Amino acid sequence: MAPKVEKTNAARLLDRAKIEYRLVPYEVDENNLAADHVAEQLGEDINRVFKTLVLEGDREPRHFVCVIPGNCEVDLKKAAKAAGVKKADLIPMKELLPLTGYIRGGCTAIGMKKKFPVFFHTTVLNFDTVFVSAGVRGLQLEIAPKDLIDYTGATVTDLTRNDDEQ
Repeated sequence: MAPKVEKTNAARLLDRAKIEYRLVPYEVDENNLAADHVAEQLGEDINRVFKTLVLEGDREPRHFVCVIPGNCEVDLKKAAKAAGVKKADLIPMKELLPLTGYIRGGCTAIGMKKKFPVFFHTTVLNFDTVFVSAGVRGLQLEIAPKDLIDYTGATVTDLTRNDDEQ
């Protein structure tokens, strides 16, 4: 019998909204919190494992969230344009927990301390289900992209560097 997985706040919020999902535990390596490690642990395609990044704009909205495939880098210009700001950058790591309630490697767009604008990379729509953090290290949510987009009120747009730009 598999060990009982403790529900996270994000999972409880999805339960309340009657959204289907599956909690998927994985082995955490504190020295490697990268999405490719998570995908490897899950035995899943890295393109289906999305990471959640929090950015800061140069004006309102001061903070916003970008959810992109685990093997991609956010394009700061595209992210800024999506959020309607001139310039954006990743927030300093020390601000992540106080701002969102989540730590690095366990950040999710579901149930942050405040409601921030959320943007998903277009490839999220390529899959029946995707994986995002469940709000703690060592646990992913497998969920239908449409449900996740609807729940977070997200916009779907191009957020990553194209191969020819890297």
